[in-house]
Amino acid sequence: MSIYQGNDLRKPSGGIKGRHRKVKRKYELGRFPTETRVGEDKRKVIRTRGGNKKIRLLSTSYANVNIPSQNLSKKVRIIRVLQNPSNRDYNRRGIITKGTIILTELGKAVVTSRPGQDGVVNAVLIEEKS
Repeated sequence: MSIYQGNDLRKPSGGIKGRHRKVKRKYELGRFPTETRVGEDKRKVIRTRGGNKKIRLLSTSYANVNIPSQNLSKKVRIIRVLQNPSNRDYNRRGIITKGTIILTELGKAVVTSRPGQDGVVNAVLIEEKS
């Protein structure tokens, strides 16, 4: 089953339009989302439109964490996923997306990159105010 990314099925009002062609086109092709987990590093390179490449991160055990107070970044190990506000099911399964709060060796951090699209986990350390 293919994922269809065309926008010719609905009107702006929400009503259903009839198809204006019988065959789906290559440029309307979509893909299932990449669900990045914590584990050994696995990446997958995908060819996208125009011959470009997209690196999908399937699993990782490290994150590049930015420490705002010290103005530096470190590569640290991810211990586990604490909270994923984008999807309750992702929260239960421990899937990393943008906005996920992860527990690292330095403490809690929020993911700022899109691992399924960028191929890397970048995060900013959440520093408690005292």
